[in-house]
Amino acid sequence: MADPIRVTDEVTVPAAALRFRATRSAGPGGQNVNKVASKVELRVDLDGIVGLTPEAWARLQVLCAGRRDREGRLVVTSQRTRDQRRNLDDARAKVREVVARALMSPRPRRPTRAGAKAVERRLARKRVVGSRKKQRAAVRGDED
Repeated sequence: MADPIRVTDEVTVPAAALRFRATRSAGPGGQNVNKVASKVELRVDLDGIVGLTPEAWARLQVLCAGRRDREGRLVVTSQRTRDQRRNLDDARAKVREVVARALMSPRPRRPTRAGAKAVERRLARKRVVGSRKKQRAAVRGDED
């Protein structure tokens, strides 16, 4: 567990920023589930991540918003397998994936316009709905 998580050559999650805890897992495993702590909970101090740009840091904050504890650390769990070591590797891979996603800047949106056919369909639909509403109105002027 003392190994840092290398995301890229520049970005690393040092071992000091990681906290590891193993608990009993749910799911298949028979009696083994009740005896072995194979579920892994990995907590990452986001302030300890080395090499993030301010933009990537902001994206990471947004990506981790729903998975943080009271101290602001990212909480990643894994109970995919019955083996604690493989679950730890899986949790470390999840952390690497989240940080890597934060490093990718989103493509800028290019504003577009609706095509002529789309505009015509919208206006035709408006005419249909308008005429339907007009038919619902009370008829006036037929008083003798």
